[in-house]
Amino acid sequence: MKTLYLVRHAKSSWKHKDLADKARPLKERGVTNAGLMAKILKKGNNIPDLIISSPAVRANETAKLIADNLGIDKNSIITEENLYMADYDDFASVIKQAPENTNKVMLVSHNPGITFYACAVSNADIDNIPTCGIVRIDFNIDSWKNISTVKGEVIFFEYPKKYTIDNE
Repeated sequence: MKTLYLVRHAKSSWKHKDLADKARPLKERGVTNAGLMAKILKKGNNIPDLIISSPAVRANETAKLIADNLGIDKNSIITEENLYMADYDDFASVIKQAPENTNKVMLVSHNPGITFYACAVSNADIDNIPTCGIVRIDFNIDSWKNISTVKGEVIFFEYPKKYTIDNE
């Protein structure tokens, strides 16, 4: 059994409009939401063995906040260039390279690719994974190399607005 957590980065800041897209940091709401989602993961004992993040600042900050709140060493996060604006093949390629001794892998990336991938590898019908949304998909496989051969089962789809009143 392999478990995949697909995480869309938390809410980013547009405060500095001159920053390149990859350089945009999280806004305060994003920092708060990443902590909230980590607490939800921890409460359900959903602790990944490995976190792989897009190199974009907002994705990497989200990954580090989640890791920190889960008690995972932030320095163990792998940054993968292919997760920046990834398509199906990019996600599949990154996952297939995960070490076989890891059973729970978390990918932190971007829309629209992450929503598309979640639906493509499961029977989910998700229109949009909102910022800091997390989809857990379980696969009845023994090797990450077989990720594309079966459809996984969505175990949960969590996102901050399910738990917060202040949506700004």
